[in-house]
Amino acid sequence: MTPYALRPHRGLKPVLAALAVAVLVAGCASSRGLAPEGTPLDADSLQAQRSLSEAAVSDAAFPAQDWWTSLGDAQLNALIAEALAGTPSLDAADARVRQAIAQAGIADSARKPTLGAAAQYSGVQLPESIAPAPIGGSYQGVEVLNLSFSYTFDLWGGERARWQAAVGQARAAEVDAQAARLTLSSSIARTYVALAQAFAAHDVAVSDHERASQLLDLGRQRVAAGLDNQLQIRQAESAVASAQQQIQASEHEIEITRNALAALLGKGPDRGRDIAQPGLLNASTPRVPSVLPSELLGHRPDVVAARWRVEASQQGIKASKAAFYPTVNLVAIAGVAAGNLGDLFSSDALVYGGGPALTLPIFDGGRLRNQLARSDADYDLAVATYNQTLVGALREVADALHAARSLDGQIVSATQARDAAQDAWDIATSRYRAGLGTQLDVLAAQRPLLEADRVLTVLHAQRLAASIDLDRALGGGLALTAPDTTNDTNHDIAKASTP
Repeated sequence: MTPYALRPHRGLKPVLAALAVAVLVAGCASSRGLAPEGTPLDADSLQAQRSLSEAAVSDAAFPAQDWWTSLGDAQLNALIAEALAGTPSLDAADARVRQAIAQAGIADSARKPTLGAAAQYSGVQLPESIAPAPIGGSYQGVEVLNLSFSYTFDLWGGERARWQAAVGQARAAEVDAQAARLTLSSSIARTYVALAQAFAAHDVAVSDHERASQLLDLGRQRVAAGLDNQLQIRQAESAVASAQQQIQASEHEIEITRNALAALLGKGPDRGRDIAQPGLLNASTPRVPSVLPSELLGHRPDVVAARWRVEASQQGIKASKAAFYPTVNLVAIAGVAAGNLGDLFSSDALVYGGGPALTLPIFDGGRLRNQLARSDADYDLAVATYNQTLVGALREVADALHAARSLDGQIVSATQARDAAQDAWDIATSRYRAGLGTQLDVLAAQRPLLEADRVLTVLHAQRLAASIDLDRALGGGLALTAPDTTNDTNHDIAKASTP
């Protein structure tokens, strides 16, 4: 005689038959004709060799993780370290990471069996007009203890795909948090350069004020000697007042830039008052790695995050397709129930039951097709965002390189112009002192010198900003884990089974 444990259950055949029928009629809710359209770009297909050919190439040209130290200012290093220790913007990015990780945990839990316990007491008294004694007219109480078990078989991989999609989103959020740190550090460095420029503009204004004051003193001496009249005095006073206005404007610029730095640190404006004048900053020589552009996939946080979102949306398509197939659930419950506590654990109080359940979408008003269409659109959007991010990343690298090269040449020319303007000022001043020239000659020489000084301060600041932009464009020294891009994701989707 066959042992009971090996006997086929008489209720199993109808379940298997129902499953077979369900698979046959699954075409009633079909995903046929729906497919994504986006294709991720191959980074190496983006031609950049000629645009980057004039830059120095090195196998180790990606910036260091503390790239800002190359600017050579200890105060800047301390400010960035202070900001990276915690600001509201970083706290928000970290909170989004925890949200995404928790969501991945929720998706993972849906793939696992559940076991729960419950205890319940309920009572009722029925009137004798409904039920005769001894049931009617007396209070009846029931105590129940039970364990419940349920499990959904992931026959088509839909739950796994949802979990993998959530993991991809969590990885993208983690990379976004690194991107927030890169953005913060580069913003602080750029603002610090703006502060250095504001101080340099202040120094230029002070120098111009000194020159104008010297000219005023000389004019007063010449008037006292009867060589000039009050017109020259008034012109010199106007130049002094103009220089004083430039000093005040530069002081205002210093204060608001300090406030901007304090805000980036997540502090109040008083923190900015403690920031001293920046020292002499160094602009690094522009270099690019020999492996551009493909290696941007592992160094640019925005590119890596966008690629993870492509992978996550691909898994979303698989999950949406799996929803077209039958679902098999297993449910079981076991417990004890009795009218009084003393009988609760007797053999007669045992209650149990359960079995498999089959569900299949047949007609759903187009809900599943629209859900899959939305997943396809999510994928296409993620691909388009990734492609645009990759194109933009290469453009930022090229722009920073071109800016650095151009500014280096402009600084050389501007320095030559400034030296010539200084010589012209010295000659005009000497001639005026000697009575061989006029005050108009001096004023005419003063304006180009002032303009040359201003241009040089702007160019030096722009050159420093170009170095910062290049380090940021190259990923800021981050080494990130990017998804495997060796497989054609569209090919994988196309080969996925379609009901």
